[in-house]
Amino acid sequence: MAKNYKRTLTACYLGFITQAICANFAPLLFLKFHNDYQIPLGQIALISTVFFLTQLIVDVLCSYFADRIGYRKCVVASELCAAAGLIGLTFLPDLTPNPLVGIIASVIIYAIGSGLIEVLCSPIVEACPFEHKEAVMSLLHSFYCWGSVGVILLSTVFFAVFGTDGWRWLACIWAVVPLYNIYNFATCPIERMTDEETGMKISGLLRVPLFWISIILMVCAGASELSMAQWASAYTESALGFTKAMGDLAGPCMFAVTMGISRSIFGKYGDQLDLLRFMIGSGVLCLSCYIAASISNNPIIGLVGCIMCGFSVGIMWPGTISICSGRLPEGGTAMFALLAMAGDLGGAFGPSLVGNITQNAGNDLRKGMLVGCIFPLVLILSLLLLRGMRKTKTPPT
Repeated sequence: MAKNYKRTLTACYLGFITQAICANFAPLLFLKFHNDYQIPLGQIALISTVFFLTQLIVDVLCSYFADRIGYRKCVVASELCAAAGLIGLTFLPDLTPNPLVGIIASVIIYAIGSGLIEVLCSPIVEACPFEHKEAVMSLLHSFYCWGSVGVILLSTVFFAVFGTDGWRWLACIWAVVPLYNIYNFATCPIERMTDEETGMKISGLLRVPLFWISIILMVCAGASELSMAQWASAYTESALGFTKAMGDLAGPCMFAVTMGISRSIFGKYGDQLDLLRFMIGSGVLCLSCYIAASISNNPIIGLVGCIMCGFSVGIMWPGTISICSGRLPEGGTAMFALLAMAGDLGGAFGPSLVGNITQNAGNDLRKGMLVGCIFPLVLILSLLLLRGMRKTKTPPT
């Protein structure tokens, strides 16, 4: 019987939605945790730090054990960890002497699942016999954006109807998504890009100039995306004068919408577009958005810059993966894991830099955004360098 790879694609779509749930649900509860458990806001910030740090560690470890254990077992485990962490969030804070310990433990569990999803879903889709892989990859990553929008909007509606005290029930409801997806990943066809013996090792990848450029691109992609996304709410509120509720909707929510639109457009018309040119144009747009957000005193221009930045960064992460996997077909799991690690590194470093510059500039967020221009600028230069490179065959491992 012919294998139904559309089921594989559906499982990976739900995988990225699961990742969006893991990344976006807890931040909606930061103030609730602060008020109910009397956790200082400075310690609340550890939740995001631990989440991204755990993903970084999983990215590195996955390059070693995923091939040995097998993709199917690892990706099923990813959904199980995501569900267990979300459910654990409902009772572990009340069982531990320090509620923050219970929250952090839950975050670590579902961050392990999120990290595995991040590393494994891209190579699983890349190994499927689809035409126009670049477009398929872009559409795949768009589901993280739509998942983020869904989590923010549906959670907001739930809290408006049932109140924030019902957050434990909502956590269990969101856990249904990864629980259902366990069956999908357990039964769908999963191919391997390379065998463990033939796939490139990390030492081999580090000898390829193209791979180093891809690493730089991923760092800049993660930094460009999350420097604006994580500060979007604060920017629209403090720099543009929006209320908190409007800031959340006009900032991070609309940012995710436009990012999803960008990935969906390339997913639909990618076979008619040149990926490298699309990425260079997106990089120029991203730089323009950061400049608009940092120097314009017009709140409308600043808001447009913030929102359109989501559109500009949409193609950067999946586009870099497509370029690298297309030119290094023997890269294997190690390549995808290290690219994901680089993206997470940029996502952790970029917002921190913007925040520190903002603090040192008297809490002027525009100054922080101005320094953030360095990320799309380096990305553009790296893409121009990549365009000038001659395509070479993958060196022996």
